[in-house]
Amino acid sequence: MRKPVRSEVGQADKEVSFRSLRVFAEIMRTGSATAAAKQLSLSQPAVSKLISQLETKVGFDLFYRDRGKLVPTADGTKLMQEVDLTLASLDRFNSLVRDIAGYSAGTIRVVAPPSFAEGVLPDIVSRFRDRFPGVEFSIDSRSVGTARSMIAMRYVDCGFVKLPTDETDLELDEIVTSGSLCVMREDHPLANYDSISPTDIGLHPLILLGAGGYWRAQVDAAFASCGLKPVVAIETHTHGSACALAGRGNGLAILNDLLVRPYIQAPLVTRPFTPPITHTYAFAVSNVARPSRLTEEFKKEALSFFLERPQNSLSAEGK
Repeated sequence: MRKPVRSEVGQADKEVSFRSLRVFAEIMRTGSATAAAKQLSLSQPAVSKLISQLETKVGFDLFYRDRGKLVPTADGTKLMQEVDLTLASLDRFNSLVRDIAGYSAGTIRVVAPPSFAEGVLPDIVSRFRDRFPGVEFSIDSRSVGTARSMIAMRYVDCGFVKLPTDETDLELDEIVTSGSLCVMREDHPLANYDSISPTDIGLHPLILLGAGGYWRAQVDAAFASCGLKPVVAIETHTHGSACALAGRGNGLAILNDLLVRPYIQAPLVTRPFTPPITHTYAFAVSNVARPSRLTEEFKKEALSFFLERPQNSLSAEGK
């Protein structure tokens, strides 16, 4: 077993290469110079040489050599914590360089409310990746309030939020407005109506999204304007679950036209809800810093998607 070596070298000679740091980190991760060489597509002698050079540069041993095995020293283990941070920073720098060079690679972190993330966002992301297949996505699905905070604090690059919002630290671009639909089984008593109002619904049991939100307040107000109060059989929180419940005969659901489309299949049918209740969504970024070019390109894709998308198709097809 070799004792740690203390090298007396000048300050200028202590500069180390990122390549040797990657080799060091890979040996620490895999526990083997052979495995590290394979992972990094290097020969084992090249790995050993880089580690030896690194130890000379830093002035202390990083590993004990014990019968052909590399055992991290206490100094090596301590250094690894800083190496991880250094390499992570370098990776972020390289990702930004690739982004600026031409969208060939990079990561976009997106947040959206659950039903939007499930019902609409996959189409937008798929279109974007058809154009830029090297771009990776990290998609987070959170409540409206949490999504706004994540965008404002720059935990994500961008997101989709429902308007109106009183957030002053967001830059908002309105992208789409949709109406509302009644979703029910084809054998529901109201399925033969061309459109459905609160008066038509009367005492029929309803499936509504959870109380307390702006959308639910709009539904309650529509019924109140007719002197009625909705008879809520089930409260849920996503359009997918509301449609599944309606398909099993639990009642009639009043839902967002835009977000409900992926879930409409037999035996479900849709009819427009009147008076119209609209839903407006915006593409949001933090106004603290200018978004990356990759994020700007993703915004253009979202705008293009909704401009090309036929509106109110379910209202017509569901009859």
